[in-house]
Amino acid sequence: MERPSWAPQGIDISVPSVSRMYDFYLGGSHNFEVDREAARKAMEFMPGLPKIMQANRAFMRRAVRHATASGISQFLDIGSGIPTFGNVHEVAQADDPEARIAYVDHDPVAVAHSQAVLEGNERAVVAAADLRKPAEILENPEVRALIDLDRPVALLLVAVLHFIEDTDDPYGAVAALHEALAPGSLLILTHASYEGIPLSQEEAGGTVGVYRTIRNPLIMRSREEISRFFTGFDMVEPGLVSMPDWRPESPGSQTQEDPFAFSGFAGVGRKA
Repeated sequence: MERPSWAPQGIDISVPSVSRMYDFYLGGSHNFEVDREAARKAMEFMPGLPKIMQANRAFMRRAVRHATASGISQFLDIGSGIPTFGNVHEVAQADDPEARIAYVDHDPVAVAHSQAVLEGNERAVVAAADLRKPAEILENPEVRALIDLDRPVALLLVAVLHFIEDTDDPYGAVAALHEALAPGSLLILTHASYEGIPLSQEEAGGTVGVYRTIRNPLIMRSREEISRFFTGFDMVEPGLVSMPDWRPESPGSQTQEDPFAFSGFAGVGRKA
């Protein structure tokens, strides 16, 4: 298999990557046939996966605009993946050219491509780190050089926590990040769940099985379990809801959404 110029040396391009599968769902070009094959297999069980990912990105953009409208100019996006059109820095800096964005991911492809996309943007960086080790993120020199933790930050954990198993203590990781944030900071979060999917749990479980096969278990948590990630945050209206239901751009637009777009939950919380 020929290695494209954007794929860094040292990564195994014969193994599917969650980041590159996500890129494929969104219509991106930074994925390999092995990623597309795994994604297509997952879509055999849950054909609406691209719609879920599109709803996820649309929520993220609305939440970022909410943050900038609230006066927040710093963004820490953990599990940021491969940049596609309308990413955090584009949305935030369109509203506030002074906005600062630190992307964090443990996937070397995501990091390498982000570096290429952000070249020349002095107010955006990407760091290689893992959500399961929050201290490494908080102490990362590239993050600390750009993000002032003594001022409010919008922390994005978008479509990442459902890849952290309970044995890796995702609640502890979020709590550590919460502790480091200044009052007025926001937590912007989405998470997969069996709730809302227009399929039986048995049918949707086929997709979960695909991710387990590629050694990236997809942890489907309940609404109650997801709400625990907001411990210490005051929920912003309308609370923890399906992605299209979080402050839609036009009233009633949700009625035109694909049923799969209502899978899982999204929410924004503010640290008092």
